[in-house]
Amino acid sequence: MSHATTDAGREIDPDRLKMFNLNVFTHLSGAVTAGMIHLGDRLGLYAALAGLARPATTAELADAADLDERWVREWAHNQAAARILDVDTAASPERFSMSPEAVAVLASPDHVAYGMGMFHRFPQTMAALERMPESFRTGVGHDYDSHGPEGAVGIERSFEPWMRHHLIDTVLPALDGTVERLERGAAVIDIGCGAGGAVLMMAEAFPRSTFVGYDISEHALARAADRLAASGVGNARFADPRDEPMPDDGSCDLVTTFDCIHDMTHPLEVMRSIRSAVRDDGTWLLVDIKGRDSFAENVEKNPMAPLMYGISVLSCMSSALSEPDGAGLGTLGLPASRARDMAAEAGFSEFRAMDVDHSTNAFYEVRP
Repeated sequence: MSHATTDAGREIDPDRLKMFNLNVFTHLSGAVTAGMIHLGDRLGLYAALAGLARPATTAELADAADLDERWVREWAHNQAAARILDVDTAASPERFSMSPEAVAVLASPDHVAYGMGMFHRFPQTMAALERMPESFRTGVGHDYDSHGPEGAVGIERSFEPWMRHHLIDTVLPALDGTVERLERGAAVIDIGCGAGGAVLMMAEAFPRSTFVGYDISEHALARAADRLAASGVGNARFADPRDEPMPDDGSCDLVTTFDCIHDMTHPLEVMRSIRSAVRDDGTWLLVDIKGRDSFAENVEKNPMAPLMYGISVLSCMSSALSEPDGAGLGTLGLPASRARDMAAEAGFSEFRAMDVDHSTNAFYEVRP
């Protein structure tokens, strides 16, 4: 009996080979199931099943969602096999249902745990694979507009459920003196504003203050403009900093950046611009992905590290390298130590990690 040999000289262990194969194809299973979650959200299947509020056959679910039963049945089998939906296999025909936790994550846009944003943009994220070989060869990535309008909507749906629950009531009060200043009337800019959710929330909560959201994404700014028009808010607006530069006269009481510095091609330059914009007694609220100082620490402490590094290749680092001289920080590339050092280099003297509980993000109060 012959045995294949690795470059290291060790013979392949048949049991280890089986386990390695299982690991590889488990990840493929997850990727395919992610596509099925996208369809469940996009086609309203989760909302329909939650709306029925009882175990349902696939015929009943298909009728509620106005879809073809045979397709719904195969989809439901995937979801039950992946333990996303509950199933009563003793019933004939089988009946599918959602736990309260599943309803929160999959079918409740206003719930703090709602998680459909990343799945909304899953096709756009995976489509980036077609562009990756050239990026690997040239070193140059692609900005967020390469993901199209649905990419902007997906980011909006990813981050805003938590923000709606905590930005006004938890995060801003944790900044020293900021709420009082906002209530009196303050000048605020949000850099990397995306579809404008944070700006609109703050503008509605603090009508005496003025808010400007800046972004370079055409799709995000278009979405922000539509939402602004629908909101009726009169103390907010949105701009592209390439058309309307950010203030550099120290006139801003508060500058915010939510989950965007690591995506930027020139983050240190942006930090210096923030220092020029903010008053000497003002505040920069820096929110970014909770990275650690090394790959080993990220893997040890973050069970989602494979997802984070993969999304970085397809999205975050790609954006940060979308210009030939981009910094390329990537999704986990701004740990507290680097953020503190960069803020100091940009001219800030105070850097404080805030006591805000979030599974993914770290929150920092930065002052001149």
